[in-house]
Amino acid sequence: MTAMSSGYKRVAELSGDEFRARLPEALSLYVAAMNYPAGTAEQRAPMWLTHALRVGWRCIAAFDADDRLVGLAYGYEGSPGQWWHEQVRRGLTAQAGQTAADTWLGDYFELTEIHVRPESQGRGTGEDLLRRLVHSVPNRHILLSTPEGPSRAWRLYRRLGFADVLRDYHFAGDPRAFAILGRALPLD
Repeated sequence: MTAMSSGYKRVAELSGDEFRARLPEALSLYVAAMNYPAGTAEQRAPMWLTHALRVGWRCIAAFDADDRLVGLAYGYEGSPGQWWHEQVRRGLTAQAGQTAADTWLGDYFELTEIHVRPESQGRGTGEDLLRRLVHSVPNRHILLSTPEGPSRAWRLYRRLGFADVLRDYHFAGDPRAFAILGRALPLD
């Protein structure tokens, strides 16, 4: 896929310093893509900064001709003690048993965030970001959580072979139902 057909001019892997420098813009993209209320960005900023310090953290960003963020994807190696890991382990153990939890959570890359500006969605940017993000990731699996219900994100994950790991899960502090999806790496 060419950059111009997908709605962006260039793609780059961001260092931690570059990510921190673009954090306000990245959070603005996140709020727009997720249609979240104003103020959400300020709540997420400390968490995103902490994520950038985790083992295996990677970030891929797409930019338009004016060097504005069009899309962003990041993730890192999941491990015991991380909030998301512990939440998913609890739900997966209760629903499918300890063996399933150990299998999925034993060696995985967590796709933590992937967002594309609404006006640029549906052009392959998300898929390109995801593929670039996990290219050469050494983990056996990739896992992610996404709100339940039909969306472009769901279609992307299904097209790329993500399967149900845990469905209708409620994370502590969030009333929405989420699906945990996963698949083996590398992507085909």
